[in-house]
This record gives sequence, C-alpha cells and structure tokens, in this order.
Amino acid sequence: MAALLLRSLLSKKTPVQLGRMCYSSSSSVPTTKLFIDGKFIESNSSEWLDIHNPATNEVVGRVPKATQEEMLAAVDSCSRSFQSWSETSILTRQQVFLRYQQIIKDNIKELARTITLEQGKTLADAEGDVFRGLQVVEHACSITSLMLGETLPSITKDMDTYTYRMPIGVCAGIAPFNFPAMIPLWMFPIGMVCGNTYLMKPSERVPGCTMLLAKMLQDAGAPDGTLNIIHGQHAAVNFICDHPAIKAISFVGSNQAGEYIYERGSKNGKRVQSNMGAKNHGVVMPDANKENTINQLVGAAFGAAGQRCMALSTAIFVGESRDWLPELVERSKLLRVNAGDQPGADVGPLISPEAKGRVEHLIQTGVDEGAKLLLDGRSVQVKGYENGNFVGPTILTNVSPEMTCYKEEIFGPVLIVLEVDTLDEAIALINRNPYGNGTAIFTTNGATARKYTHGVDVGQIGVNVPIPVPLPMFSFTGSRGSFRGDTNFYGKQGIQFYTQIKTVTSQWKAEDATVSSPAVTMPTMGR
Repeated sequence: MAALLLRSLLSKKTPVQLGRMCYSSSSSVPTTKLFIDGKFIESNSSEWLDIHNPATNEVVGRVPKATQEEMLAAVDSCSRSFQSWSETSILTRQQVFLRYQQIIKDNIKELARTITLEQGKTLADAEGDVFRGLQVVEHACSITSLMLGETLPSITKDMDTYTYRMPIGVCAGIAPFNFPAMIPLWMFPIGMVCGNTYLMKPSERVPGCTMLLAKMLQDAGAPDGTLNIIHGQHAAVNFICDHPAIKAISFVGSNQAGEYIYERGSKNGKRVQSNMGAKNHGVVMPDANKENTINQLVGAAFGAAGQRCMALSTAIFVGESRDWLPELVERSKLLRVNAGDQPGADVGPLISPEAKGRVEHLIQTGVDEGAKLLLDGRSVQVKGYENGNFVGPTILTNVSPEMTCYKEEIFGPVLIVLEVDTLDEAIALINRNPYGNGTAIFTTNGATARKYTHGVDVGQIGVNVPIPVPLPMFSFTGSRGSFRGDTNFYGKQGIQFYTQIKTVTSQWKAEDATVSSPAVTMPTMGR
C-alpha cells in the first residue's frame, strides 16, 4: 500500500513536475537520486540504505551513501557557483525566493504526503511541518532589509565609517528525521539568500521531502550549483566537517552527533550552529485555566508522537494543580493512534523499531525506579498496521530528577510528571537540568509569569503557549546543553551566521573636491 502511494506521488504531475527527476523507479523500489550541479543523478554507490514507512515498516525507497567522488563533485559545484551567485544582485536573489515560497504554497499537500510516508507523522502535522518552514522562506524574502549595514558619518573631519554584510562562501546543513521540511528550510534558504552556496545532507531516513524542495527551488530560478544535495551517514558528516571549502555548518539532531559535529567542525575553523537535545518542562500553576492547560499539555506531549525537540515532555504540577492528573489521563486516552495518512489520526508511529524499543525501555526504567504508570501506551495495537512502530500516549507520575526517564530525552509520546509545592521549587528544578531548549508556564497571574520568565534559565519560554518555537522574524534561541555555537537559527542571528561584516573607513577631503561650472558661452574653436 505504501509503495503504491509513493509511486502515485512520484508519477503525479504537479505544477513543478515533482518527483520524476528526484527519483528513479526502474527497480521494484524507488531509489533517491543525488542533486549535483543542477542535475538529479543516480549514485554509483555500492552502499544503499532502505527507507521504511514507519506505519508498516515496509521498504518504500532506497537512499545511497554518496561516494567520496560524488561528495567532492557536490562541494566543487558549490565552490564554482559561489562567485557568480554572491555577486548576483540581492534583488535577483530575493526574486528567486519570492517565487520559491509561492511554489511551496502550491505544493504543501504533495510535500506533506511524502513526509507522512517516510516519517510517519499525521498529514495535518506534516502540513504544519511544511508551513513552519515556508514561514522562514517568506522571511528570507525580506533580505533587502535584513542585510542592511550601518553608517556613522563625519566621525572626524571628512571621514566616514560604514559596514556591509558579505556572504561567507560554501555552507552546509545536516538535518534530522523529525522535521523533513521545516528544518532544511531553516538552513539553505537563509544561507542562499545571503549569497552563499549550499550543500545539504538530509536525514537518510526521510530524504524525499528535501529532494522535492530542491526541484522546486530549481524551478524558482536558482542557478545550477547553488544548492547541492548528498546522502549518507557518518562518512558524509565527516566530509562536511573536514572539507576546507565549507565555511559553516548548520546542524539539528541528537546531543551525541551535535557535540561531535561542533567539535570537529570548529577544530577545522568552521562556524557551527548545533541545535541538540532537550528536556522541556511545563509548569502548571493552581490558578491556570484548567481546561486549556490540560488540552495544551496533551497536544504538546503527544503530538508528532513526541518526536519534537520542543515537545513538552515533562510536566511540573505546583501545589493543588496536581489534582488535575486524573482529567489529564482521561483526555490523553481520547487520542487516536493510527497511521499518519488515516483520517482522524492524532498520534502516528515512531520513526523506527529501534526508536520504539528505546522509548519502551525508558518507560520501563521509570517503573523499575519507582515511578507510577498512570497510562501505558506500550501495548497499543493499530488494526491493519500491526507491524508499525506505534507507542500510545503514556504518563508516568511520582518521577524524581534522579530517574533515568527524567535525565534522558525520551523522544516519544511519553509525559513524565513531577510535583512541587512552590514556583520557586519548580524554577530551581528546571535550572538544575542541563538542557535549555524550551519551557512553558500555565498561569493567569501576570506577576507569576514575569517571575518565571526572568528566573528560568531556558532559551525559549512560553506563557500559556506549550511549544514556544519563535516565528522567523525572531531567532530559535535554545541554550545551555541544547545548543553549541554563538549564533542561532534564522531571524537576525541567522543572517549574522551566514554573513561576515566588512567595515570601511574612508576620508574624502573637502578641499580635494573638483569645482566646475557649466559653460554657457559659445565655444570658440581654434583660438
């Protein structure tokens, strides 16, 4: 069934002729191509990885581990294209991305179907994935304002100083599996609109959406070689970290990989922005709007099967709010677990059997270490999808900070619950946690909200907003153990990451100015 859906997707004609060039279906299973120098090419690799539909574990495609020669060809294409692209008028670059955002809008549903097939999330959530990435592309269209420099005239007699932003060269992005559209769109549109060329490595588990996005960008008018795409695992990551032509690396993913990429890339003189793991706490005050808060907790903990770095995976109930737990459990039981393309699905499958096994193991460690299991989603069965990687909504209470289920990021549909007596205790607990990605507080008291936002040491804070991912005019500001680097994603900081400042101090003496006046008399030739 999934294979038929993929073939239908790849053969369906859309306004930009999607799929036909991105994949080869000469074999029984479609193979993902590379995108090098403006061409979708079949890899010569002898090593291939299967792409699975997480709802069935059926193989729906194959992706190559790009060879060393293919990776060199991709980065060489970026290098050759850099000078002409960087010297292209900023208005021309803006026009490319104005066309690009419209093409993405026209094909949101096609992109979402690809995401659901390879990643498993519900179609509605997949459309949200594309839409949040589209917002970054729309923001990139403001580049003529975003790249403005500064001027200070007459710092001394006849002397001015001004700055302007310049692209830095070839940049690279390494994306995770959980947001196949949004996170690549955090990366290459901002880098490219600034005048850089880009080498993209999507997750080998979900390459399809990035390939379609590349075809759309080509149809929007991006010159050949300005975006290249390779596939692979460790060798591709090491290649990006080591190749001297690559000046900057943008990464989102696990802590282990993020620390490695930051260290290796930085040692090689590259700029690196590395968004990593999280343990996001939601603090529930007794004065919060109960109905709204419970709904927000359920959606933020279990949406996308918990596979979000900004998932609200930990609830801290303060004082009498702990009495709301039974209603939280009942509301969570109402969520429908199903394949992402099925009508009414609320929670889709996890990305792989290994991910399912890890989530179930961490649930069990909580039970073994003394937590109470109020809702157990490990035995969930989805009719017609018995081989899928499903775990239903799960709630663990009586959790303490020493437990494994608290210390590790579960990355599944699991909400762990801690209880404290005061807001100060909640703030202290969160500040002891090494992560600083996101947090939220639920309250109707402005003074409580202000105290929390000023006291908690976390980069992104929601007040009655469970997943406070900033819109693109701001920046994604995860901090502490959740981020390595000096400059964050998109917004003003994203522009800073992908550009370098030039400062010019000039002096033009007034007495050197040429003074002339128009000649109004009849010219007298030969005299």
